[in-house]
Amino acid sequence: MTTMNTANAAIETKAPAAATLAPALDPRAFRDALGLFATGVTVVTARGSDGQPIGITANSFSSLSLDPPLVLWSLALRSPNCGAFEEGRPFAINVLQREQEALALQFARPVEDKFRDVEYRLNSHRVPLLDGAQAQLECTVEFTRVLGDHLLIVGRVEALTTLPSEPLLFYRGAFVQLAN
Repeated sequence: MTTMNTANAAIETKAPAAATLAPALDPRAFRDALGLFATGVTVVTARGSDGQPIGITANSFSSLSLDPPLVLWSLALRSPNCGAFEEGRPFAINVLQREQEALALQFARPVEDKFRDVEYRLNSHRVPLLDGAQAQLECTVEFTRVLGDHLLIVGRVEALTTLPSEPLLFYRGAFVQLAN
């Protein structure tokens, strides 16, 4: 502690407290803990820089705001598709139903043509909308930010369609079904 007199005023300064560092988390334990949160499964679709359709299975999806209607999801920075999600670019969130497990797996794998044998239609922005999806949210990228090893993408929902069905769920590294 240091005390100084300046203009008849005593000022005390203290040595800064040592920064408290959290112990490093075991990556496997962290991943396992996150796997305890059951999520829906989506396929995010867009047009690549070459105009070709792209699709990515993602369960890192969440609602963000009702007014304005915003959603968010994240994409690994190592993905070759990050450039398709710049601000102002259109994309769609296709929320999968229980019977679409094979589709989720197809878009999760690094294959040349993910749309092979997939039924879809193009919206007015030429973004693929997957047939049979439980919900289709047509969006425009509102905001992106790099956080950790992912690109956080906030989208403004401009149109939506829904189909009553059972959801495809992911829990502890596997697809599961709701029990009634």
